[in-house]
Amino acid sequence: MAFPDIQSFMRLLEQRGELLRVTTPVSRELEITEIADRMVKQGGPALLFENVTGSDYPVAIGLLGTKERVALALGVDDLDGLAEKVRALIDLSGGGSKLGLLSNVTKLRDAMNLPPRRVRNAPAQEVVWRGDDVDLSKIPVLKCWPLDGGPFVTLPLVITKDPETGERNMGMYRVQVMSRNTTGMHWQRHKTGTKHLEKAKKLGKRLEVAVAIGGDPALIYAATAPLPPVPGLDEFALAGYLRGQRYPVAKGVTVDLDVPANAEFVLEGYVDPSEDWVMEGPFGDHTGFYTLPDLYPHFHVTAVTMRRNPVYPATIVGRPPMEDAYLIEASERLFLPAAQLIIPEIVDYHMPPAGVAHNLVFVSIKKSYPGQAYKVANGLFGLGQMMFAKVIVVLDEDVTVTDFDAVWREVTQKAVPGRDTLTTRGPIDVLDHSSRGWGYGGKLIIDATTKRPEEVGSAASSRPDQAGDVLSPEGFTPRAAQDLPTFDGVLAQRQTLDGYWLVALHKTRAGQARDLAAAFAAHPAAHGIRHLLICDDQTDVTDIQDVWWTILNNIDAERDVWVQQGLLAWDGAQKLPQEGFVREWPPKIVMDKDIVDRVDRLWNVYGLPEQWR
Repeated sequence: MAFPDIQSFMRLLEQRGELLRVTTPVSRELEITEIADRMVKQGGPALLFENVTGSDYPVAIGLLGTKERVALALGVDDLDGLAEKVRALIDLSGGGSKLGLLSNVTKLRDAMNLPPRRVRNAPAQEVVWRGDDVDLSKIPVLKCWPLDGGPFVTLPLVITKDPETGERNMGMYRVQVMSRNTTGMHWQRHKTGTKHLEKAKKLGKRLEVAVAIGGDPALIYAATAPLPPVPGLDEFALAGYLRGQRYPVAKGVTVDLDVPANAEFVLEGYVDPSEDWVMEGPFGDHTGFYTLPDLYPHFHVTAVTMRRNPVYPATIVGRPPMEDAYLIEASERLFLPAAQLIIPEIVDYHMPPAGVAHNLVFVSIKKSYPGQAYKVANGLFGLGQMMFAKVIVVLDEDVTVTDFDAVWREVTQKAVPGRDTLTTRGPIDVLDHSSRGWGYGGKLIIDATTKRPEEVGSAASSRPDQAGDVLSPEGFTPRAAQDLPTFDGVLAQRQTLDGYWLVALHKTRAGQARDLAAAFAAHPAAHGIRHLLICDDQTDVTDIQDVWWTILNNIDAERDVWVQQGLLAWDGAQKLPQEGFVREWPPKIVMDKDIVDRVDRLWNVYGLPEQWR
């Protein structure tokens, strides 16, 4: 099903009981975030806030807040259907016979739907603000978290054009409102928008920019998708393929850019590459930590266009699970066939919410020779945005990669610390606060596949005729001790039945985590343990998701993961200047207590069901 716009999708959700209206006045500053955060973490319905203080426009949030709603938005029964659509498109087979050629007609027709189509009358341009009429404060842009530097547009479709080739790009880069007619433009080092700006600077001209808010769900998803650099394949084309029809666009009223004809709002303007950049942030980011203030380009808004009765769609990002986890899962399914085309032994892969997309990848493979796990992991590091992956765990083909607990049980059973772990270096997401350098750091490969003789130093490894032999799982028996040792700064700890020792540490001195690892590894309680996970003092050791989320955010794998007397120690505590860490350490995102109390108090006033409180 193709949705004409976001409001038609909302109407369907409401008919299905998956969208609730809130008529009580609510604040765009923090209050909407707290309500929406509770909903998405419990798999609750989307929300439409009809009475936002200080604005005439309603706010819709959580529209893609479950796996099922994302599948509905993209026109498939479930997200695995996306893989089948792509597999059908890239498998233009059938041989040279007439019957074979006819079998491809439907596929080719789908492919021809890719280019967008220009329309003259665009709903997104029914109302136009120009010049002094532009006032971004009238749009209900949310301030999501207490330490945010201001209100941020969180579902922006940022459109630019290569100044040399004319190739379009659309990306979802957060947009901080700075004044009534200016914003920041969060183009990171690796983003296409940055490349377009650099080219404009060389040519000595401004870069035109349009920021669409809304459109239909397929386009919102497409703006988040890590598209490969294929000529002619852009986000409009991907949305057209997912919709099964060419995407409607209109020429901007003040910029020479195609904008979504069915958007709710469009901000048009320019970035002047000769102008000084502006300080942007902090921002409570998808990592669950604040990204700290930094300099970014300054976007000048020359016009705002909109529908006569627009809805402002928004999302929030922060501590997982959040709405973006389901968009990430959609991308997993969509690009699985392409990954298998390049690395054919891949059976499946998954990026769990605890890894906030780039920190953790589980991949299962059909293994046929020694060392294949490392071949696959290194191949993934070379695939587009997978280059930002921090930890890759490689598993046998029969392991369900979406079963978080089962994967980590496989790791303790089949991956011996040191022998089956390997660190390397490479690009790291610039939002990563713990890496050894900005955008550069350590990575970890864990080989949790069943080992062949060559991989364990068996005598059989010297006999080529036995290369097909495999070894049964290692004889490791996990055990959780009852009596655990004390150590300076340890606030809480526990051991799991599958071989993990979880510790919350209040760190006050350099080397404290290393000293703890040495003491605990030498203690009898380490007998049935393979992994020692040292977390910061804000971590709940009874919540394995919280533990892994903290660990994966707070490590540089080369610096902070090491073998300690047979244990793999992970130092996920805060890094100190005395340890040579010179960057500022950001805080975790926590909502203000008075906002939490207010939402608790008003929950029934909002008219929301008690089950989602």
